[in-house]
Amino acid sequence: MAGGIDRRVIPPAATEAVWYATDGHAIRRIDWPGRGGSEAEDGPRGSILFLPGRGDFYEKYLESLDYWHGEGWRVTALDWRGQAGSGRLSGHPDIGHVADFSVWLDDLAAFWKDWIATTPAPHVIIGHSMGGHLVLRSVAEKRINPVAVVLSAPMLGFLTPGPNRLLHKVAQAMCRFGDPERMAWKISEKPGATLAARSTLLTHDEARYADEAHWKTVRPYLGMGPGSWRWVERAYASMLAVDAPGVLEGVEQPVLLLSARYDGLVSSRAIEQAARRLPRAQLVVWGREARHELLREADAVRDKVMWTIDDFLDRLAPAIQQDAIA
Repeated sequence: MAGGIDRRVIPPAATEAVWYATDGHAIRRIDWPGRGGSEAEDGPRGSILFLPGRGDFYEKYLESLDYWHGEGWRVTALDWRGQAGSGRLSGHPDIGHVADFSVWLDDLAAFWKDWIATTPAPHVIIGHSMGGHLVLRSVAEKRINPVAVVLSAPMLGFLTPGPNRLLHKVAQAMCRFGDPERMAWKISEKPGATLAARSTLLTHDEARYADEAHWKTVRPYLGMGPGSWRWVERAYASMLAVDAPGVLEGVEQPVLLLSARYDGLVSSRAIEQAARRLPRAQLVVWGREARHELLREADAVRDKVMWTIDDFLDRLAPAIQQDAIA
């Protein structure tokens, strides 16, 4: 699977565009039409919607998105409102801010409704990190109805010591006694981490890590720094909503959870706990060979990640046979 496309160029088959949310906010998207792969002669394989993490942008995942396209999937990816090419929600363009995670849940629900009406089934959703959290919450709250769900290092817990309920109260206090839109930490993705150590949080693959800096240079609007204190407070509130009794137990869809046990950003333990609560969960955990960005890891890890996703979707989101439709 290694050595596919030029990760620093938008593939010629892909089209960048804008989708307008219900309130008129412009949200950036990229689409590949379904083609290629072993299912091509029988029609589209189905459709994948991919959602990235906090401060993320879809250019970082072109390699994986184009791979799925080559397998015959109709592929779409979005930037979340307020980051990358979808504007900002704060007067400080380098700060990742949101008033409430429901803003993103509403956007995803509205986009999903439009998207499934214009793309071939089966419809699958894949989310990374914060995107994984929002995808899982959207599924649990019945806002979207994919046939299968893939979560890459989903943000279901942080590494800060202490229970989420107590940490949420701390974050609430920080919002009350200062500007909620101020930076919650200084640089990088993690409080206390230095910029030099950032790559050690994300991936072992230096070339893939460098792709991110390239895209931020040629497209400066992609850059974003730390989250705001309001983002932190709302993140804890959203995780508590997912943690509530009966929420995950009510998820009917098969869910594949991919985790790095020594992830430096999100809690692998929280992911494992969620897997035990989900009725149809498959959990795959990597060791020290993997960091947070599993889809951008070194080939030895990434190839296994992609194979695991392929196997899961082949079994639980099989292609619809055209003769069955006719």
